[in-house]
Amino acid sequence: MNDVPAGSVDPKLLEILVCPLTKGPLEYDAAKQELISRAAKLAYPIRDGIPIMLPEEARRLD
Repeated sequence: MNDVPAGSVDPKLLEILVCPLTKGPLEYDAAKQELISRAAKLAYPIRDGIPIMLPEEARRLD
């Protein structure tokens, strides 16, 4: 078992995840439980500790 608190994302996972559209880096927003892709201007939701890396599920950033 890993020692990651329930509802949070494994830091090792965050290191390897990239934006599926741009292949660029993602920023973790713990407050909103989102992964932010500045290049794609999208915020991918994290549900129950699982990043949903689908562009159609992402929220557009202004």
